[in-house]
Amino acid sequence: MDLKEKVRTFITTNFYVADPSSLKDDQSLLEAGIVDSTGVLEVITFIEGELGVTVDDAEMVPENLDAVNNIVKFVQKKQGK
Repeated sequence: MDLKEKVRTFITTNFYVADPSSLKDDQSLLEAGIVDSTGVLEVITFIEGELGVTVDDAEMVPENLDAVNNIVKFVQKKQGK
């Protein structure tokens, strides 16, 4: 399973997504009501625990965590890819 699939699967299985196939990779998870402030912490726990990337306090911003694509780009950058 590639990184984007892992992130999508995590989002669609851990948060309420009425129609997972309608979730766009660049869609704001916060604006769509999929992830709330507590959910962001769950996303960070997933990134650190499952993907092996540390998320520093300064990196806890929407640009890194608010869409599937943002999470993928952030993780790849932290992994040096």
